Amino acid sequence: MAKNTQKNLHPVRRGSKSVYVTSKGLSDAKLELALLKGQKRREVAERIQKAREYGDLTENSEYDAAMEEQTLVENRIAELENILKDAKVIQDVPKSDFVVIGSTVVIEMNGEEDEFTIVGRVEADPSKKRISNESPLGSSLLGAKPGESVEVTTPIVRYKCKVLEIK
Repeated sequence: MAKNTQKNLHPVRRGSKSVYVTSKGLSDAKLELALLKGQKRREVAERIQKAREYGDLTENSEYDAAMEEQTLVENRIAELENILKDAKVIQDVPKSDFVVIGSTVVIEMNGEEDEFTIVGRVEADPSKKRISNESPLGSSLLGAKPGESVEVTTPIVRYKCKVLEIK
């Protein structure tokens, strides 16, 4: 599987809920889907066939591993198809007076400044400062204006942060 695109995409819940993605996220998902349906399916099928040639399948770890990989690939294909079916592309957002999906926000939290971009759950990657609009922080920031403080509630803790700037 293409690691560079997979790590940017995360599982989505089933249902008809819209999945927000940028145009880059949409093209990454389409690219990954094409790779999985073509090259990856062929590779896994070849691994399964080769493992079958070893004979007895009851104690054939290569066969078991290939079958497990096939399940993962097919699940990911179904997941990507679901993402693409429900995808709503986030247009490039002009600077706004309040936080929306696609905004880059500078916040102050615990006396320190931090910067995040609010994205859909599919493209969320906290290590790259891209947080989901459905995360506790992301959902709390939506609609906030510079100078406002928002309260963020997680299952474990409740805290406040202040919106300093919207880029």
